[in-house]
Amino acid sequence: MFDVLSERLTHALDRLRGSGRLTENNIREALRDVRMALLEADAALLVVKVFIEQVRVRALGSEVLKSLTPGQAFIKIVHDELVAVMAGGDAQLDLSTRPPAVILLVGLQGAGKTTTAVKLARFLLERLDKRVAVVSTDVYRPAAREQLQKLAGEISAGFFAPPSDDPVTIAQTALNDARKQLYDVLIVDTAGRLHVDDAMMQEVQRIHAAMVPVETLFVVDAMAGQDAANAAAVFSKSLPLTGIVLTKADGDARGGAALSVKQVAGVPIKFLGIGEKTTALEIFHAERLVSRILGMGDVLSLVEVAEQQADHEKAGKLVGKLKKGRNFDLEDFRDQLQQIIGMGGLEAMLEKLPGSGRIPGQARTQFSDRDVRRQIAIINSMTQKERRRPEIINGSRRRRIASGSGTQVQEVNRLLKQFDQLSRVMKQMVGGGMARMLRNLKGRLPPGFPTR
Repeated sequence: MFDVLSERLTHALDRLRGSGRLTENNIREALRDVRMALLEADAALLVVKVFIEQVRVRALGSEVLKSLTPGQAFIKIVHDELVAVMAGGDAQLDLSTRPPAVILLVGLQGAGKTTTAVKLARFLLERLDKRVAVVSTDVYRPAAREQLQKLAGEISAGFFAPPSDDPVTIAQTALNDARKQLYDVLIVDTAGRLHVDDAMMQEVQRIHAAMVPVETLFVVDAMAGQDAANAAAVFSKSLPLTGIVLTKADGDARGGAALSVKQVAGVPIKFLGIGEKTTALEIFHAERLVSRILGMGDVLSLVEVAEQQADHEKAGKLVGKLKKGRNFDLEDFRDQLQQIIGMGGLEAMLEKLPGSGRIPGQARTQFSDRDVRRQIAIINSMTQKERRRPEIINGSRRRRIASGSGTQVQEVNRLLKQFDQLSRVMKQMVGGGMARMLRNLKGRLPPGFPTR
């Protein structure tokens, strides 16, 4: 996420990191590098100008010059001002109204409104325990409504498809049906265009007037750069926007949209879309994103993902199994690998760790999700007896397992070696380390974990 911007900013700030003394000259040079990094990220020129001036004023003040670690103080100023650029306003959804609360999604074609509608529906279903329905008013894009219906079915959300070709009629009919069926939330997906035009804005204004949504979210592609800022300016003038959803933030995003769109639209970024899966939606936290961009990591988000995606029942059974003296086997190892994939994969986890941006590109390729999936395939190619008793896997069995999983014998050997090392660690933990850990964590573990 925002690798280019992160690399350029980190390089610019490294010159001052650890400096014992700052002068107007080296501050000016650092600010020039920061300015170039932001402009190359396609941030809006006006936003960059205001940001640089605010950093300059603070950097030349006593806050930095009298600091015992002026280089670190300067970096903190850059961090704080970046947060100020992207933060502000209430990032929570406001659903405090008579059900169903209407959420209207608007934006240009290709920004990801339809997938965002389903991601948001799943978020509300699973996180807030709401009954959610979706409807598409896009009567122009071929199969737009069919796409939404299919995705809604995958997450067990309600779907409405009133028999009409008028977007306003479709929306109103869906609202009446949602009210009768006692839905808590109705998410309305609207049509987009390749560019902003009068017909588009008039149509979405009529839908807004008819639905009176509690939330009007502008969905924008993180890779759009200055175009995102321009579109945000038009939509914010035509509609009372309440928030922004930044999509495709996991792609080759230069970061300019994230830095510009909030300032231009005047409303907070509420969500980040970070993949194609319906679970790939994060609540936006400006401080955490800025920390990632500056290479400081985002451990809090990593912990939250672990809490949401971890299978607590399996984890509890594993703890109980180990405490009874039974061995950690390859089926347990496979469960751990599958949970890594469920948490977004090794690459996504690595991105949230402090200092990950300093890992060379060649070294980062070692943390491949493809390798994790290959390891799962190798374990799946074993018999149940082999998974539970790895010591019986001899040379002929290894060749059969490699053939069945489409891998090489060397990869099977490597997996078994990694498993052997991990199983030794697990035995050591059971020998006393785990007991101490459980005693320390007692009262803070999820339901289902044995603590005695």
